[in-house]
Formats: sequence, structure tokens, C-alpha cells
Amino acid sequence: MNEALLRELVPAVIGVLVRRGADFASAEDAVQEALIQAVRTWPDDPPRDPKGWLVAVAWRKFLDAARAESSRRGRELAVEVEPPPGPAPTSDDTLQLYFLCAHPSLTPSSAVALTLRAVGGLTTKQIAQAYLVPEATMAQRISRAKRTVSGARLDQPGDVATVLRVLYLVFNEGYSGDVNLAAEAIRLTRQLAAAIDHPEVAGLLALMLLHHARQATRTAPDGSLIPLADQDRTRWDTTLITEGVDILQSALSRDRLGEFQAQAAIAALHADAPTAPHTDWPQIVEWYDELTRLTNNPVIHLNRAVAIGEADGPHAGLAALAALDDSIPRYTAVSAHLHERAGDLTTAAHLYTEAARKAPNLPERTHLTRQAARLNTRPPP
Repeated sequence: MNEALLRELVPAVIGVLVRRGADFASAEDAVQEALIQAVRTWPDDPPRDPKGWLVAVAWRKFLDAARAESSRRGRELAVEVEPPPGPAPTSDDTLQLYFLCAHPSLTPSSAVALTLRAVGGLTTKQIAQAYLVPEATMAQRISRAKRTVSGARLDQPGDVATVLRVLYLVFNEGYSGDVNLAAEAIRLTRQLAAAIDHPEVAGLLALMLLHHARQATRTAPDGSLIPLADQDRTRWDTTLITEGVDILQSALSRDRLGEFQAQAAIAALHADAPTAPHTDWPQIVEWYDELTRLTNNPVIHLNRAVAIGEADGPHAGLAALAALDDSIPRYTAVSAHLHERAGDLTTAAHLYTEAARKAPNLPERTHLTRQAARLNTRPPP
């Protein structure tokens, strides 16, 4: 049973049904029903034309649902003649579905859920497990999202930047449950890159590959975080790094710089350094300068302060940090790191403890608590 093939076909099949006149919500439901039937029957009776099979079954599911609704309400069925059998259309509406699922009227969480369901082909249960919420909660979220976009047409123009933000949100969820969302985000971004020639799409794909290359070294066996400087670089995936750098260089050569290309350039500089001390921090600061011109994201400014601290010394980093709002997430943790680099270990220990209380997740809280304990138990000078 080729589940990967099924998931690849989902957006195209939804597109066919919508083109035939089904509304998006009904089409998506019908395709999910067809997927369930495929899982049951394909292992023993694989079709010669998987896409055509899914289109035919999903269309029947849609007509059955439409007839049932029509009967209940006492109206005539709007669709009276089923399209003739034959090969499935070759047009691919995947790109339009990306735009539809990243509709500006949706919240980020709803856009992510709908993208994973309609474009990624994941089940509601898989998405709920990945986000650690009850399946009923996720079902309601997806249902509301589908109602929101039900009136939108596939031929309406979409916003590439919104689609990329949604995919990056998926990637940053990493891994949870039985779905590796980082790998899923890379798969979907590859699919998007094949459908649209855009340097920022390539930039996001490069960024994902470069970050994912370090996946195996980010945590210790006990689940604790391993900072970038302490990761075993011999275990980084050089194949992903090479691919990411090649994609990035091609995107940068088009001279249409965007924030994902700039972030990928920073990730490439980290990947290129054989050891942490060999990192080209001055060039990283230059890329953060570019990023701050492209976006006013406060996290970018925070990361720039860290880079300045590495390139020009911790006091320079603290000066850059002082110009920022201390309510920025992880501000206190960065301040602790820079104070430790500056030799003010007492202040650093206090700040690590404070940062641990503010940590957004357990692994980060544990890491910061250990940092504080390390400084608090140091031998007297």
C-alpha cells in the first residue's frame, strides 16, 4: 500500500472535484472517504490508474452525499449527469489549493491544519496527534476552516508569502505523534517549488533542508536540548546540506532577496563551519542586517544581538540587546548567555533561572534550568 502516493494525489483529486462543481468542503470530505476505501481495497486490488480511481470514487461519494442532502431538504439534485468515465484530467490544481488553504481570513493554526489535511493528505487523527490536541478539537478546527473558504474559487490569485509562512509553521512543529511534520513540510515545499518558479519558495526549501540536516544532533538520548555549538557536526546530513546550499545559490543568483533566502544563507554559514569556533560570525551579522531591512520581526533582532555578541564580543551583544524590547520571547535566555560570555556569572545564573520559568516547552525549560544549576554549583574563585 503506497501511502505516499495517496497523499501526493490528494490535492489534484480535490481540484478535479471542485472543477466539476463541488464546493471545497464537500470535495475534501469526499476525497477523504475515497482514501479510506483505497486503504481497504488497494492492497488486494491495486488500480492501473490510481488518480483516475480516486477521482471516480470520490465523485461517487460526493454525489451520494449531495443526493442524500437533496432528499433531506426536498430539493432536486443540482448535478444530474455524472461525467463520462475515462482518464483523469491532467491539470493539477495543487498550487491553487495551497493558496486556498492559506486564505488570509484563516488563523495561522487553522491554515496549517487545513493545509495538512487537503494538500498533505493527513487524517484528522494524525494532525491532532501531531499538535497534541484531541481529535474532536482538530476536527472542529478543520471544519470551521473549510466553511470559511468554501466560497473561494480555485482560480483566484493567492499570496505566496502567506503560503510560505504556513509551511514554515508546519516545519517548526518538528516531530510529534506518528507524523514527522518537519519532513512533511519539506515534502510539501518541494511540491510547491515544482509548481511555482519563485526564489523565496526555493529559499524556504533550502532553509528547511539546512535545518533538517542537523535534526539527529539537536537532542540527547534523554530528550534534553543540545545547543548548536555543542552538536556533533560529523553526524550532520551532508547530502541535505549540499542540496540546500545548491538550491540557495541558485535562488540568490536571481537577485530577488527575501527573508527565507537570507535565513537560509545564515544556516548555510553555520553548516559550512567545521567547528563552532570557525563560524563566520561577521558575515552572519551582515546577513542579519539584511534580514532586519526585510522584516521587522523582533526575533530576528534578538538573533542579531547574539551574532553581534559572537562577532564583536559579549559587551557589544549586550549593547545591541539593550535596544530591544525585553518582552520578546527568549530575551532573558539570550541575556543570560551574553552575561555568561561577559564573565558576569552571578547575573547569568539568575537570568537562566528566570528564563527557565518563561520557557515555552519542557525541553527548553530543562536546558535552562541545567544552565542555571551549572553556574550556581561552580567552585568558588
